[in-house]
Amino acid sequence: MNAWLTLLETPADGGQLAGLVGFKLASCIALSCAIFAIGAWGVLARRNILLMLISIELMLNAVMLAFVSFARMRAGVAAEYTAAAAKALAEGAPAEAIAGLQAKSAIWTTSGASGQIFGLFIIAVAAAEAAVGLAIVISYYRHRATVDTRDMTTMKF
Repeated sequence: MNAWLTLLETPADGGQLAGLVGFKLASCIALSCAIFAIGAWGVLARRNILLMLISIELMLNAVMLAFVSFARMRAGVAAEYTAAAAKALAEGAPAEAIAGLQAKSAIWTTSGASGQIFGLFIIAVAAAEAAVGLAIVISYYRHRATVDTRDMTTMKF
């Protein structure tokens, strides 16, 4: 548990740009939770289907923000291990210590882009959801002249 608290308190860039940005992972996750909660409230409280679709988009964007934030944190940790390995090499540290730091850097580096890849998938899913959802809403509006969810009681036109 302490490891997660340590990761939440480190800057999102792993400390590399702390003086310039000062943006922490905890801030990213808090913002993501707030956006997701607003989206969930919009889905549960609204009667207009268009506002519900917009709220679903907010929820998808909140998840994407969380994925990208964790990926950025992992890239920052990999950069710290790489810098530590270079410093150990310059100071003449034992080969085992340098190899250990390089192995840790490789572990953190291999999954550094996974958050961005998930983000691209979320963008594709959001685009498909918007296209299909709007097509259903337009078709329903043409037949019933309303987009209120209280009137949507049956699946047939």
